[in-house]
Amino acid sequence: MLGSTHGTLTTDSRRARVLACGEQRPGPAVHGRTGDPAGTDDLDVSGRPLYADVPDLDRFFRPESVAIIGASDAEGRPNTGITRQLVRWAERVGARLYPVHPARASVFSLPCSRSVAELPERIDLAVLLVSDPLPVVAELVEAKVRFAVAFASGFAETGTDGAAAQERLAAAVRGSGLRMLGPNTNLNAFEPFRDDLDGPAIALITQSGHQGRPVYALQELGVRLSHWAPTGNEADLESADFLSYFAERPEVGAIACYVEGLKDGRSFLLAADRAARRKVPVIAVKVGRTETGARTAASHTGKLTGADAVVDAAMRQFGVIRVDGLDELQDTATLLARARPPRADGVVVYSISGGTGAHVADLATAAGLRLPELSEARQAELHQWIPPYLSVANPVDNGGHPVGDWRGRKIIDAILADPSVGVLICPVTGPFPPLSDRLVRDLVDAAEESDKLVCVVWGSPAGTEPAYREVLLGSSRVATFRTVGNCLTAVRAWLGHHRFVDGYRSPFDEAPRTPSPSYRKARELMRPGQQLSEHAAKQLLRTYGIRVPREQLVTSAAAAVRAAGLVGYPVVMKASGARIAHKTELGLVKVGLTSAAQVRDAYRELTDIARYEEVELDGVLVCQMVERGVEMVVGVTHDDLFGPTVTVGLGGVLVEVLRDSAVRVPPFGEEQAWDMLAELRGRALLDGVRGRPPADVDALVEVVLRVQRMALELGADLAELDINPLMVLERGQGAVALDALAVCRPPADPAAP
Repeated sequence: MLGSTHGTLTTDSRRARVLACGEQRPGPAVHGRTGDPAGTDDLDVSGRPLYADVPDLDRFFRPESVAIIGASDAEGRPNTGITRQLVRWAERVGARLYPVHPARASVFSLPCSRSVAELPERIDLAVLLVSDPLPVVAELVEAKVRFAVAFASGFAETGTDGAAAQERLAAAVRGSGLRMLGPNTNLNAFEPFRDDLDGPAIALITQSGHQGRPVYALQELGVRLSHWAPTGNEADLESADFLSYFAERPEVGAIACYVEGLKDGRSFLLAADRAARRKVPVIAVKVGRTETGARTAASHTGKLTGADAVVDAAMRQFGVIRVDGLDELQDTATLLARARPPRADGVVVYSISGGTGAHVADLATAAGLRLPELSEARQAELHQWIPPYLSVANPVDNGGHPVGDWRGRKIIDAILADPSVGVLICPVTGPFPPLSDRLVRDLVDAAEESDKLVCVVWGSPAGTEPAYREVLLGSSRVATFRTVGNCLTAVRAWLGHHRFVDGYRSPFDEAPRTPSPSYRKARELMRPGQQLSEHAAKQLLRTYGIRVPREQLVTSAAAAVRAAGLVGYPVVMKASGARIAHKTELGLVKVGLTSAAQVRDAYRELTDIARYEEVELDGVLVCQMVERGVEMVVGVTHDDLFGPTVTVGLGGVLVEVLRDSAVRVPPFGEEQAWDMLAELRGRALLDGVRGRPPADVDALVEVVLRVQRMALELGADLAELDINPLMVLERGQGAVALDALAVCRPPADPAAP
């Protein structure tokens, strides 16, 4: 994706075309880090923010004063256990704690205030143990409390009435200076975190507390955890706020997320952009790949899960690493938090068994990892210690015996010394002491002296062996896994993350801030609430510099004949009307017409069919016939979470048959447009197959970028755009939009709230 050399344009010339949409600005430091563009309130051409504010959550996670509203020490009451945990937590973080209850003089021997107004000082954090937090929120606002946590459930996750109640809660907080976590959240933010662990930490964001437990438990394996944000329904504070905050924390090495739905797609992408600028990896489990998962997730937190293909593309676009299982989340987040940047992307598989090595090498190659063949000189060196009949090209098979003596360390050092090697993966399918004990000790010692990544897959189901629990888990330099699959997933993510961030340029820096000259002309063509005719849709494309065929709109057979002469035979004739979506199925397209007689007959037949089908026409299009090329589709749709999205794929009849397409969320640069094409299964068609010449892929990318500009400038007013087919001609000859459909959003209801 980065450092691409597609086509004939240089990187600088491609960059110049993208930067024409808006200039990049350097800016001030935030939280001691540089690189933010100036003016964090900048808006793009459609009025949406381009940069994420970073909320100051220091007093949330490390408050000096805490109030518990509804505190209790009565045995058997649910609030008592919560109060007890909060008392212990406040002691650990050094916060002054104030119980609040109208009928109690003290709680757990602490003096109790009867109301928020009676609290002796300004409160940093108020924890609401009440069933209806709304009245209390008003008191907190009056008292200028900084943060609140609302545990109560029964809000958006329960349906329409609950969503209305949640909106009232959000409205009470909005703009007040009080920031609120929840409702429908839990105590995870106040868990005890080990303070005896060092090194980069994992910060955790979850919308289901139970789903964060596996990552929290990593502390038992020596992995540091710095924060846990259980966001719940996100009436106010949302995942994006914590993502932005964690990205600025110097102790955070990776951010792990369990996401069921997003409150606002744009906010999430702005936060992911901030993390990418800071080179902080974000690893996420996002529920909703299936209809069942999406429905269940929506019922849990009351948020939109989004179309999964769009969510997947958007995360990939901004460097968020999506994994499926919580075990993958554990392993991938741990590796990315703790491993140094790669020195090379080559992977070597090293084992004591040829079968094991071949199996893991096969899986690694299938996972997209590069396994370079070691040089003849390196192989000769390895054969000093490994029998000559064993293969050491990669994978490296040592036969077993060398790991039991001094040769084992020599072999590992030689592999790590190879400049093409960045990762050594050693699968240990089961313990075989004393050889396995010596092997892992050599691997740990070598890793301590190397700047290369050493990974060990410990395959024992017990996991109680000293070699595993004491030696491997005792090392901060060896990445230890329990399954080969998780190891390969994590290594691929680690290499991919560093490739991504090393050349990352934020698309928000390059987003247009002012309308182009095309915008005003395009607005004049829009018809709110209507589908444009093909002719009008093509005029819209033409305003943005997208090429359409020579054509004329006519209303008589005689005019059709004259138009054909001007356009040039052979011609295509098509019925044109605002309510025609699928002309071919209705017989409203005639191709390959080569004479005036054929044109007259075609005109009469098209108008007769339209009358029979009761289709209203604004005329008949007489079009230039474009025969040879690759049929593609480029379009715009609106996603509930992310707004306008741009799609490119194989076009014509292949759209519905193969469903081979790629999607991006604007804004994006030209590199991302090229990446969209690389994702297509039918990408080879553009390179020329079975003797056909290569297509003009540069022109196709140009169309994608121009369509993106339309989507950004026209915003939600352009509900849908479908260019199908876009005929991509031979290299150097451009691309032509042969058909187009555009749907305009209905006018806003002035009576709507």
